[in-house]
Amino acid sequence: MREGIEPRNGVRGTLRQIIDPAVALVFEVDPSELGAATRRSPRAAFARQVAMYLTHVVCGLSMTEVGALFARDRTTVAHACEVVEDRRDDPDLDSRVERLECAVAAVIGALSWRGRCK
Repeated sequence: MREGIEPRNGVRGTLRQIIDPAVALVFEVDPSELGAATRRSPRAAFARQVAMYLTHVVCGLSMTEVGALFARDRTTVAHACEVVEDRRDDPDLDSRVERLECAVAAVIGALSWRGRCK
């Protein structure tokens, strides 16, 4: 597993309950759109990509595991991570993603998981 947050007791489904509302709030989309089977609006699609990125990067889940959580293929997760990384050149977006990374890590840390943000 990559450096990041190491899930304990196999409670990976909880990750969506933590990440989805935070991402939806920051990107101003309805949380239900993040779990939609279709792409929806471009804003919702990008928010979903950020949620997948956070699940992979902050939580250290493999792309296959993230795909299972989001009912997507691992290649879709890989594409999402690439898109988010490419768009992080924008300082505003980078700041929002960084705040989300730390917020998610803090919440998960409070649930007795080991986080990387202090």
